[in-house]
Amino acid sequence: MKLFSRFFPKAPPSPPTLEERIATLNEESPDLLLGTALGADEEVLRAAAIHKLPDGDALRKLAGTSGLAGAGDAVPAVLRQAAQARLAELIDEGTIDFPAFCRLAENRSVMFSVAALCKDNARLPQALASVDDPIQAAQLVVESPSSRLRQLAAQRVEDPAQLRQLLKQVGSKDKNVYKILKQKCDALNAEHRRAAEFASEVDALCAALERHSRRTYDTLYTSAFEQLDRRWRSLGAQVDANAEERGNQAIDRCREVIAAHLRQVAEEAALQAAQQGARDARERARQAARETASAQADADARLRKEAAAIREAAETALAEKRAAEEQIFRQIGGLIRKANGALGDGNTQQAAGLRRAIEEKLSSAAAVPAHLTRLLQQLDDKLNELKQWKDYAVAPKRIELIEEMEALIGSMDEPKALSERIKLLQQEWRTISKGIVSDASADWERFHRASQAAYQPCREYFEAQAKLRQQNLDERKALLERLTAFESTQNADNPDWRLLASVLREARQEWRQHFPVDREAGQAVQKEFEESTGRLQARLDAWHEGNVADKQSLIKRARHLLTQEDSREAIDAVKRLQILWKETGPAPRDQDQPLWNEFRELCDAVYQKRQQAYTEYMAGLEAVKLKAVALCEEAEQVAALPGAALLGEGAKLAELRTAFDALDEMPRTEARGLQARFERALRSCEAQMAEQRTRDAEESFTNLFEADRHIRAYEWAAVQNAGVSELEMLKGAAETFIAGVQHWPKGGLQAVTEKLAKAGSASGTDSAARERALRILCVRAEIHGETPTPPEDEALRREYQVQRLVQGMGQGSHVEDGDWDAMAFEWIRIAAVSPAVHETLQSRFMRCRAKKPPPSPERPGGGSRIAPIVRSLRVPSGIGISPEGRR
Repeated sequence: MKLFSRFFPKAPPSPPTLEERIATLNEESPDLLLGTALGADEEVLRAAAIHKLPDGDALRKLAGTSGLAGAGDAVPAVLRQAAQARLAELIDEGTIDFPAFCRLAENRSVMFSVAALCKDNARLPQALASVDDPIQAAQLVVESPSSRLRQLAAQRVEDPAQLRQLLKQVGSKDKNVYKILKQKCDALNAEHRRAAEFASEVDALCAALERHSRRTYDTLYTSAFEQLDRRWRSLGAQVDANAEERGNQAIDRCREVIAAHLRQVAEEAALQAAQQGARDARERARQAARETASAQADADARLRKEAAAIREAAETALAEKRAAEEQIFRQIGGLIRKANGALGDGNTQQAAGLRRAIEEKLSSAAAVPAHLTRLLQQLDDKLNELKQWKDYAVAPKRIELIEEMEALIGSMDEPKALSERIKLLQQEWRTISKGIVSDASADWERFHRASQAAYQPCREYFEAQAKLRQQNLDERKALLERLTAFESTQNADNPDWRLLASVLREARQEWRQHFPVDREAGQAVQKEFEESTGRLQARLDAWHEGNVADKQSLIKRARHLLTQEDSREAIDAVKRLQILWKETGPAPRDQDQPLWNEFRELCDAVYQKRQQAYTEYMAGLEAVKLKAVALCEEAEQVAALPGAALLGEGAKLAELRTAFDALDEMPRTEARGLQARFERALRSCEAQMAEQRTRDAEESFTNLFEADRHIRAYEWAAVQNAGVSELEMLKGAAETFIAGVQHWPKGGLQAVTEKLAKAGSASGTDSAARERALRILCVRAEIHGETPTPPEDEALRREYQVQRLVQGMGQGSHVEDGDWDAMAFEWIRIAAVSPAVHETLQSRFMRCRAKKPPPSPERPGGGSRIAPIVRSLRVPSGIGISPEGRR
């Protein structure tokens, strides 16, 4: 391997391209970026480094923000603009505090340029707000190069005198600024007019109030004053102090007139009221006397009538009382007879009830007759005798029931069984207590307390069960309300079917969970629930039937695809059918799975053809890939051609682009790489073609100036009256050089041919004018190239700048001095001057021309990607090769 390396050494690595150097800037440190930005490399590389610099003194000096205006003239305009754009980016990112930046900026024009480059449109007004001096703001209105800044500055001017002065200065130079200033002046004039009208209105209203205050009060006085007062109050706080005092005094006098009138009216009303009161008092006294006499007579008659009614009522009440007592005594006698009859029949319970009824009747009777008293005593004796016999018979049974009830206290039986046992014992107690009421209250209290204590667990159990049933009923009602609300929200034509099925299933499960409930209270709720679920289930069943029909249709279509020969179309159709199957709702459970099995078998049968189609598809991708590789290699071969030969292959590049764009789909893993490779080759071709055109253009102007040098030598010899042989030799040298040139600027061959034709007749009479013309061209070049002018021509530079300013003010426009090619043609059209002077001036002119920025490469715009190639075949205006210059 070492032997082969000696005979075949490795090729040295190629230097990095400009794009690669720019790409490496992302990995460099801030110090290296600063060194690149301040270095002597290409301006494109330096501008890219500036776009990555952090904030600092170096970046601000490059942008020109520090120092006076003109301090950054040594920095090329492209780099200065890049630095200003970088500052704008840092401000947008929040790295630089914009208010602090405005305070520290010494060059106001640069500060405004940076603010204009910011994405936030509010930055420029914010920068303008940092200018506190009204005079500086007025200067910006007239002198600022930015139309937007002039408009913003114009909006800040408020002084009327300054506005009128600026209107005269702006004139028709900037219509938008003039419009803003004119609107502000018109607004001020309108404000003055409104103030004058307001003062006139106030004076008229004060006069009206004063006249009204001197009037005598009449029926219209108050209404007229109220109207004037409302007008006065509507003026608000805009009235000056003197007018306000005048108006208030008049209003006070008017109110005093009204108050005096009101006092007079009140005094007259008081006098009339006093007189009327006296008359009314006398009339009331007479009326009171009449009413007293009449009332006394009515009272006497009413007393007599009431006494008669009382006597009649007393007699009636006595008669009724006697009749009622007789009726009660008859009822008591009847009850005694019935009680004796019941005792005779052995029905002691009925006899005891009748005795209690007799006791109730006795409470409402006054004195009982003696015969009823004897009968009642005999009845009581019989009842007491029977009671004693009954107590002797049932007392042991009561004790037994009490002991059984007390034994149930604290029982561990089930609450329902315990409750039934307690009810049986209570029924037995009621059975033995029928008939004559015995004196067993102590036994009853003991039995009752025992039954209450034994029933306590049952009471708690039944209360809990009742609460549970009520809770379940409430839950069922709430569930029914939710189900009813859900039913009302569903679209009648296209409801959410899956949600509907889920709601039905969950509602029935939840309904069964809320059990038990009270039978009577729950029947109505159960009926409403069954009706609601029935309606929803009917809609769901109809939807299931439609889904079954749709799925059967999809199965039929899938079966038809088995007969289709084109497998790719069949697979696409199967995929669409599968999507439709997923979108179709479910069928009933007993049908859904069989339908799906049948559909899946048909789809699997269609997919068996997929392998063959896939193989064919991959073969097609590979063929397209090979075509793309061939096009990439062909484009790379074109990119390897030298520059002159490459220009002739521009049409072929367009054909390659068209062919590459027409390619079908490529392998996904390699498509992006092939696309990038092809684009890389085309970009390389475009860059080399642009460089070749730039070199051709520079060569054409070099030829132009060289031809001008030959012609000037011949022309100056003619001015110096040289010999014929010398003139012929110089003319022949010029013609020979012109004939040997292949590349000329557009119009260059015609210009040198015309100058050569006139060179033989040149004279030295206007040499000073020609030298001045050359010096003016040098001054123009130095102004455009931002180069200082030598001291001997500084006055000429000032004179030229003043002349441009005057022409611009008079005409509104001026011929552009920034066209380097046009100035070159002007240079060669000027006749010969002294060779020493010409060499000095031409060296100045060429130094400025060397600063001319390179032509911007044309970038692909919107539309077809063939556009960059088509544009690369065009000759740029002014620097291309003229048709007559090609040999």
